[in-house]
Amino acid sequence: MVDNENGTVLDDIAPGAVRRIHLVGVAGTGMGAFAGMLQAAGYTVTGSDENVYPPMSDMLREWGIDVFTPYAAVNLDRAGPQLVIIGNVIRRVNPEAAAVRERGIPQMSFPAAFGALVAGGKHGVVVAGTHGKTTTTAMLAHVLVEAGKDPTFLVGGVALNYAANFRLGQGEHVVVEGDEYDTAYFDKGPKFLHYRARTALLTSIEFDHADIYSDAAHYESAFERFCATIPPEGWLGVSASYPRAVAIARAHTRGAVATYAARGTGEYYTEQSQFDPEGARFRLTGPLREIAELRLPMSGYQNVENAVGVYAAARALGLSPAEIARGLASFRGVKRRQEPRGEVGGVLVIDDFAHHPTAVRQTIEGTRLRYPGRRLWAVFDPRSNTSRRNIHQAEYGAAFDQADLVTIRVPEPHDQVPVDQQLDVPAIVERIVSRGIPARSLPAVDEIVRCLAAEARPGDVILVMSNGAFERLIPRLLAALGQAPEGA
Repeated sequence: MVDNENGTVLDDIAPGAVRRIHLVGVAGTGMGAFAGMLQAAGYTVTGSDENVYPPMSDMLREWGIDVFTPYAAVNLDRAGPQLVIIGNVIRRVNPEAAAVRERGIPQMSFPAAFGALVAGGKHGVVVAGTHGKTTTTAMLAHVLVEAGKDPTFLVGGVALNYAANFRLGQGEHVVVEGDEYDTAYFDKGPKFLHYRARTALLTSIEFDHADIYSDAAHYESAFERFCATIPPEGWLGVSASYPRAVAIARAHTRGAVATYAARGTGEYYTEQSQFDPEGARFRLTGPLREIAELRLPMSGYQNVENAVGVYAAARALGLSPAEIARGLASFRGVKRRQEPRGEVGGVLVIDDFAHHPTAVRQTIEGTRLRYPGRRLWAVFDPRSNTSRRNIHQAEYGAAFDQADLVTIRVPEPHDQVPVDQQLDVPAIVERIVSRGIPARSLPAVDEIVRCLAAEARPGDVILVMSNGAFERLIPRLLAALGQAPEGA
């Protein structure tokens, strides 16, 4: 416990030590899911936020969680909490955060509370990495469910098999997506340090989150600290496609380390990968020449590699090859990860969360493999704190090579990004055109929708990539293509 200018901050708490819990910033994806998980576990849960919109508002109401808005000290009087959980979007000046400090109410960050109230006393299974952690976490959790292990899980996206991003199970495993982003205003360390990993996957390491990490070395230091949390009896699988990740894992992990790869060498690796509209089929080879023929209803070598990592982790957890194969074959994916949103007049619209240049390149490649022979139009919205900076300017220029057409939105100026650090979208477009791909940049979503609707033709695949709502571009586009009223 820390009791200072930040108030009474708890590092740990026993499950059942409190009954009434209030979450400040409850409408975020992770916080909302955690609120539902706590309610399902028998706690009396309330929350507050500045704005609460569907679908999270509907989900919180369905779970029976009272939500107060806007933030105000009086919300604490209404909630009467014994513990307050502070989301990482909350700043020190927030009126409820200030009232919590003034009143000395015990408080925790979301990751610390999850580690104590959910993961405590169980087998923590954590998936970390720059790319692919949401899909990989959901995939591994599903494999455990299908094997009858009844795990608890928390994922940073909606798992389509469950139409939810959390599950409260009775089994020994707690599977969680390990985020390297900061924890709370009173704890600037990465979230994944709190998740008590015993088994873990490290999917990749490439510089990201430029708003909180100063450079690649600073960013990598977070993963060094994560690897050091794994106990001597623990296990870590690391993608051999990322040499720095392998080096960090081997240097800082006290437990066993195994490598895996979809294209390349590792202790677990694949051969004979084949792709079609139904997904991927591939042969996996493991230690001692173990062979498994696997099917995954997803496309792209990055998802095959995610599946290889899941296979390795599941074997470390004691599952049989047949159990793993069954789980992979029935995995439906995660919303906004190569998710088909509608097909109108032969034009298929796909939604994806990609924003880092590596993710953009891999997503385009995976979509190309799944829909060979169709014209692929990549539409990109560089809105994340890193993608709107010029850190990866050169990499974006080569990230669209497997697209047939490219449209990139010009991001609006951001007060946290100095002019000399802003992404130069016209220069990227010029670079793409120089590589033989028709490309353009447009500043307004209305213009992008009009352009797509006017120029799309039957057989096209329009791949929309953004880590935000993109001003509802997809429903607006589907409406423009003739599927439904714009409000659908």
